[in-house]
Amino acid sequence: MKQNLVLYNGKITTLNSLTPEVKAVGIADGRFVMAGTDDEVLSKSSAETLRIDLRGRRVIPGLNDSHMHPIRGGLNYNMELRWDGVPSLADALRMLKEQAARTPSPQWVRVVGGWTEFQFAERRMPTLEEINQVSPDTPVFVLHLYDRAWLNAAALRSVGYTKDTPAPPAGEIQRDKHGNPTGLLIARPNAMILYSTLAKGPRLSREDQINSTRIFMRELNRFGITSVIDAGGGFQNYPDDYEVINDLHKRGELTVRFAYNLFTQKPKQELADFQRWTQMTKHGAGDEFFRMNGAGEMLAFSAADFEDFLEPLPELMPVMEDDLKAVIRHLVENRWPFRLHATYDETIGRALNVYEEVNRNVPFDGLHWFFDHCETVSDRNLERIRALGGGIAVQDRMAFQGEYFVERYGAKQAQRTPPIRRMLELGIPVGAGTDATRVSSYNPFVALYWLISGRTIGGTAIYPESNRLDRLEALRLYTLGSSWFSSEDGKKGSIVPGQLADLSVLSADYFSIPEEQIKRLESVLTVIGGRIVFAAGDFKEFDPPPLPIGPYWSPVKTYGGYALEGAAKSPIARQLNNHVQALRAKACKRVLGQSGLWSLNCDCFAF
Repeated sequence: MKQNLVLYNGKITTLNSLTPEVKAVGIADGRFVMAGTDDEVLSKSSAETLRIDLRGRRVIPGLNDSHMHPIRGGLNYNMELRWDGVPSLADALRMLKEQAARTPSPQWVRVVGGWTEFQFAERRMPTLEEINQVSPDTPVFVLHLYDRAWLNAAALRSVGYTKDTPAPPAGEIQRDKHGNPTGLLIARPNAMILYSTLAKGPRLSREDQINSTRIFMRELNRFGITSVIDAGGGFQNYPDDYEVINDLHKRGELTVRFAYNLFTQKPKQELADFQRWTQMTKHGAGDEFFRMNGAGEMLAFSAADFEDFLEPLPELMPVMEDDLKAVIRHLVENRWPFRLHATYDETIGRALNVYEEVNRNVPFDGLHWFFDHCETVSDRNLERIRALGGGIAVQDRMAFQGEYFVERYGAKQAQRTPPIRRMLELGIPVGAGTDATRVSSYNPFVALYWLISGRTIGGTAIYPESNRLDRLEALRLYTLGSSWFSSEDGKKGSIVPGQLADLSVLSADYFSIPEEQIKRLESVLTVIGGRIVFAAGDFKEFDPPPLPIGPYWSPVKTYGGYALEGAAKSPIARQLNNHVQALRAKACKRVLGQSGLWSLNCDCFAF
């Protein structure tokens, strides 16, 4: 077979146990056809083959996020001001002020997750006074994880929250002593007030949504991501909110492979949703770039254990079992894989009771089903998951919320949140991911750093060595491991002949750089199906033509995406870093001292 592309003179990690590292790889018709020495691969190339000298760089299989929300994220990316990776609150507020000045009415400035105060040199969140000061006239909505959101005075006017607005059924509108909304929304007992308020903001035009989705895919390509499994999400309705991604697929403009799950939207209508959807489509419908992956992560609203470690563990309703049982039985009868958001062991145990009962009457029989998250899953429930043939998709949410978990439940309990090593020992399929774009960042190297180092993005050491992974194990979960969760195991995830030709050439050697530098890695050449979709640095000449960014006021035009080099470029961050040692001790003792975590070698300012 004639090769279309040859990469040679590299250090190529194949994840093939027989030949774990090779120098060169050949690609034809979207698949790997050869992997071996330079001479072996180059000898099979022709004059028409594009040959790229890797100059000794590390190559890994394309990264595959087993749980994120890229369809929703793509529709909104161009109108979001991302604080992902920004090193100081001073920088973040400066960006907010600048963006407010260029954002036209009636649009908002949106900061929608992907950050935590522990990444900031100041080690704190913004105040409403600061937000109102930098943007007195333009509506501002700032979301912090899934626990709270700040609205400035202009945003309060835009959404119509006043003294007379009734208390919402889920969530809290904080009020002053006179009963007026302050602008702080609190997720108590769940985040519905945050979702519903954000949904009140203006949307991008269809043309800009298409552009936004393409720009977001390029941002994912910048980090070597070639596949994602979309877990649905609130206010992401099927099929309406899938039209943009479907159009891009038809036009051949996807630069990331999507497997998508269908997420029910309204309480008490879950079974009706899935009954309708199983008539409209089927598992696996689509192709290798865009395919239906099954149901979830919301299967029944009564089974959703919303995670907010600033709040006590939620108590699920007694109707959970009946609601969930009806849905699971229908899905298994129709051979639809399914996933369920489950943070706490209590939820997992009750769900497993339902699964085991359904399995006795309608056998799962090898169906790919799994839990998402599983931060507090017990050994007993891990054994039950294994017995039913289930998997677990883990995400780096604890990298963003670990300090909160420790404060509520203690450092000892945090050591196995989740118990990934035990999952692997039991032979349970495990896939890695982020749960981006709201509750964490989409940067996969932050997640890999978390798996390897056991530290949060603020530098707090959470996991002992017994619950950390080595670099190869972590990479395997982000590639081969994740392929199981879209029922594509054996089709992608490693660099072996016959598999989909997805790979990333890294900016530095993942296997030899200091641990702290892992979270600063990027791709300098990303290939999907043998097609170059991103190139930078030494390979810039191979980069596809740049895309225009719309609308004209988009924050992405000015700030780009993840602020990977923010600490180095920002004068404010450099000034703050001069005082880093004193601030580290003071902040760590204040935030973590009473939890007992200070003794865990807190490295609070690991930029």
